[in-house]
Amino acid sequence: MSPTPELKHLPHSPGVYLLRDFSRQILYIGKANDLSRRVSQYFHPDRQTGKTQILVPLIRDIDYIPCQNEKEALILEQQLIQKQKPSFNFMWKDDKSYPTVRLNLQEDFPRLEITRKRREDGAHYFGPYPKVWPVRQLLRYLWKKRFFPLRPCSWDFNTKKPLAPKKIQSCLYYHTQECPAPCAGRISRTRYRRIAQKAALFFKGRYDKLKTIFEREMREASRAFHYEQAAQARDRLRALEHIQQRVSLHELQGEALAKKLENSRAVTSLQQVLALKKPPLHIEAFDISHLFGKEPVGSMICFKHGIPFKNHYRKFKIRTVRGKNQTVELVAGAQPLSHKSGGDDLKMMQEVVSRRYKRLQQEQKALPDLVLVDGGKGQLQVAQEAFQKLNLSIPLLSLAKRKEEVFLPHQPDPLQIPRDSPALHLLQQVRDEAHRFGVKYHRQRRTKKLFSEGSA
Repeated sequence: MSPTPELKHLPHSPGVYLLRDFSRQILYIGKANDLSRRVSQYFHPDRQTGKTQILVPLIRDIDYIPCQNEKEALILEQQLIQKQKPSFNFMWKDDKSYPTVRLNLQEDFPRLEITRKRREDGAHYFGPYPKVWPVRQLLRYLWKKRFFPLRPCSWDFNTKKPLAPKKIQSCLYYHTQECPAPCAGRISRTRYRRIAQKAALFFKGRYDKLKTIFEREMREASRAFHYEQAAQARDRLRALEHIQQRVSLHELQGEALAKKLENSRAVTSLQQVLALKKPPLHIEAFDISHLFGKEPVGSMICFKHGIPFKNHYRKFKIRTVRGKNQTVELVAGAQPLSHKSGGDDLKMMQEVVSRRYKRLQQEQKALPDLVLVDGGKGQLQVAQEAFQKLNLSIPLLSLAKRKEEVFLPHQPDPLQIPRDSPALHLLQQVRDEAHRFGVKYHRQRRTKKLFSEGSA
């Protein structure tokens, strides 16, 4: 029996996975809403089909590319399959067709339909969507509530080729008046096309009004103890969010694809080097910046999936005042900042680390998978003390610039990481970005003070 590849590095997040053989040739490309759970199914004996029984013995390595949501993963998967042409994808290509919504505004009386085939026919195709059921349910609701009541039938007719009266009389929707019945002349072609254009706008992203309606219906039904109706409104809201998923993805060229894979491999390498229980997909790093103790600031930056995530960057004005018996007892070998510099980096580091995670605890927000502090044993110790006071158990390390030494809690000697290791390169990128961000903020503070003193 073939060896099972290591799966611990796969995150519980949306993305695309690449199954490779012993020569690193891509066997199969797939997408998942939960990468770890989906890939592990391949190696579960009870869930293996005839297809996977052929594929699994060939797998030796697994790469992944994280995505923002399932829809983005779907589109990336399609791009990669077309570019890489893995043998197993094309062997099973009949299984891979995702639903889209079709609206042909070139017709006199357009209609909405769900299809799995795109044609070069001039029609609008919205999607693709990872799941067909929520889209179908939402379309049904919107039609029933007459948001855009287009004809549900598939009859072929237009202004020059009217529908036979016998077919009109046989239509249930015509008699119940659920359909505007353009076939019977109940609505003009101009008015009908306005409805179709509104439907097109909806699928292009005009969701705010509809989302407000669904949320109100859910609240009102819940207050009235109509829980079935509240659940239906909740399902419609989820279906709307399913359609609304934004895709911030561009076509991946060779270099961009290689970079994404490099980032995910670096995260995997770092997990292995540090023996972490889960991949460090969310890393936060701290640095202190000042000039001889003047205008001291702290910086915190964030990496997600091996790349900077600037929405989570934070700046700190140092509040700590030197003195007042707030000395820090150092572990053996730690080198404090000289008093001549006028600053106490250790106390400042402890302050910003404490402020950051005390705030996250108060706001009940997600904690990172790994925290890095710029410096040596002293910086590591004060960060560790901050964690102890907050009762936190986040993996922690420090990275010293001079020899690129990695220090871990409760280990007297630095961790030896090869200089060419992707794990060390990732830590260096994170540390350098924290330093760059901190220096930039410090310079801004100095410039602001200089101009304020000059104008005084």
